[in-house]
Amino acid sequence: MIQEIIAYKNIVDNIESLMDKSPYKKNYIIEKVGISSPTFYRKLKTQSFTPDEVLSIAKILSPEENFRLQLKAEIENAKREYEEGNFMTHEEMLLELKSKNII
Repeated sequence: MIQEIIAYKNIVDNIESLMDKSPYKKNYIIEKVGISSPTFYRKLKTQSFTPDEVLSIAKILSPEENFRLQLKAEIENAKREYEEGNFMTHEEMLLELKSKNII
């Protein structure tokens, strides 16, 4: 647990540098995170972003990593649903689509 906290602290300590090195402008990040510009710059100066705000910023700065994590989570969810029997066969799906006049 201590290693994770140290890693998190390092990210917070270096978040401005990470933003400066990214291809995104701070105004874009501010808009996507959804906090006011003065609050953003105050939090940046005092390194007082909440963990959720840091996560939002990280998702913006690392979209490929965010996509991979979301994809892995969706695959795990699909595996769990399959194991629980929560799925449709191809034939069942075709019948449903035909009943809705989609195909």
